[in-house]
Amino acid sequence: MPRDGRPARLRLQKAAAELFGEHGFDRVTTAEIAARAGVTERTFYRHYADKREVFFASEADLRDALVAGVADAPEELEPLPALLWAFRTVVPVMEENRPLVEPMRRVIADTPALRERHQAKTAALTDALATALHGRGVAGPTASLAARVAMAAMSHAAAVWFVNPGHDLDRLLRDTFADVHALTAALAASDAEAARR
Repeated sequence: MPRDGRPARLRLQKAAAELFGEHGFDRVTTAEIAARAGVTERTFYRHYADKREVFFASEADLRDALVAGVADAPEELEPLPALLWAFRTVVPVMEENRPLVEPMRRVIADTPALRERHQAKTAALTDALATALHGRGVAGPTASLAARVAMAAMSHAAAVWFVNPGHDLDRLLRDTFADVHALTAALAASDAEAARR
């Protein structure tokens, strides 16, 4: 039976976050990360293709969980509520991973190459959500728009959560999606008023 690599990955992620925070992303080597984690450099490469992937290797798990969440959302839900349903399913994982993700967010913000990779990963995740909505029967353009709006709402809620650790992420998500609904409802009301004139 293969050994579970999760403990080693967690040590490597923690070591990388510490070292990047202390010295900056560009000045840290994979050998240094491995040494700090108490593993060999070969073990590092068994889990990650390069040091950038320490930040993004869990993206596939997140994508899979969100796509499954969209598929499992109640059939009667419209696109944005279905996406909110999916995002809420990953809140426990986000809360568990916060101690690792928080320092890595700062490193990403300070490193242009990582920001670019983050944007590409976010775009891929958005496309996956749009495809999942399309699988629920949502028209392609509407699915794409809903996925983009939902990702923006999720990013906003997460940003508030990281700045305010005491806030409840699930509540922030629901409030942010409610704000999106209020904004679109106000737009619809304004359009209806203009049509009556």
